[in-house]
Amino acid sequence: MAQSQPNPTGSLLATDGKPHPLQDTLMVVTLVLGVVAFVTAQFHNLHLLSSWSGLIGILTGAYGQFISATTRERFLLVIGLGASAVGFFLGMAQGGLFGGLIGY
Repeated sequence: MAQSQPNPTGSLLATDGKPHPLQDTLMVVTLVLGVVAFVTAQFHNLHLLSSWSGLIGILTGAYGQFISATTRERFLLVIGLGASAVGFFLGMAQGGLFGGLIGY
């Protein structure tokens, strides 16, 4: 029976010891876009910023989930995806992606 190796960092979310620069970059970008989308969604006049950053954060996070390699990446990507989705949907409810720019 195969025994798991002890985790040197002691964290449940530790990496596998290999570098994952693309996955880590996507994780950070998704988290930043999620925070921007969530915070700007609280202001009605910033619906363009919240909806666009939320949409890009959702797409970035979805691709990051597709290629993620460790639990830490998946965990933080889900948090960023959730914040991006909330910001996106609130931004859409307040005026949308093109509200006030096209058709008004």
